[in-house]
Amino acid sequence: MKKIVLAAVIAAFAAPAFANDEATPEQIARIDEALAAMTCEVDSDNIEVEDDGSFDLDDVICADGQYDVKLNADFTEKERRKE
Repeated sequence: MKKIVLAAVIAAFAAPAFANDEATPEQIARIDEALAAMTCEVDSDNIEVEDDGSFDLDDVICADGQYDVKLNADFTEKERRKE
């Protein structure tokens, strides 16, 4: 019984640590600005906030194709992978 309770407590505290938060409206606006400068756009449903404050953007549509893009916490491009 103690093992079950301990496992439940660990799971309850561990889950939030691994969950990605949703971007705030202000962050989405800054991401949209950064992408517009790159001639790209993304649906806000495809934005994930990483634990380190950076952003993982899936299915970003750019003038030359579709990409997965990572932005640093300061909204600068960290990585771009063509899909």
